[in-house]
Amino acid sequence: MSFETVMFATDFSESSDHAFQYALTLAKQFDSRLALIHVINEPVDLRGFYVPHISFDKLEEEIEQGAQKVMDKFCRTHLSDYDKHDCYVVPGIPYEEIIKKAEEIDAKLIVMGTHGRTGFDHVLFGSTAEKVVRKSPIPVMTIRIQE
Repeated sequence: MSFETVMFATDFSESSDHAFQYALTLAKQFDSRLALIHVINEPVDLRGFYVPHISFDKLEEEIEQGAQKVMDKFCRTHLSDYDKHDCYVVPGIPYEEIIKKAEEIDAKLIVMGTHGRTGFDHVLFGSTAEKVVRKSPIPVMTIRIQE
């Protein structure tokens, strides 16, 4: 089994940072290309509401620029000694975009953290990791942070 490309999906949370160490270790061990992706959850369309002084398109653009800055900083900080990497920031529904990008770049494995939510929280927020696991044709490794 070879892992030419490993995709790591991040939401920049503590559980993502924890899972990143696994993705990076795997990439280094197999000399893989490491692709990082962050999906900006499509914001609720506010165009139908009266929101003074805020242009929806401008807001969307600022959110994307902010996310790109966070991703750039993450890559500079965590990948300065590993140059076989690509970083992507895309808008959309997280689980769909993660799977779509993984297929696009021919990733052999998707690595992501999971918050380990249960009960009401799980019902309310759902789990991007769970949806990726259920719907991805590519193997998925989920890393749960120890509380």
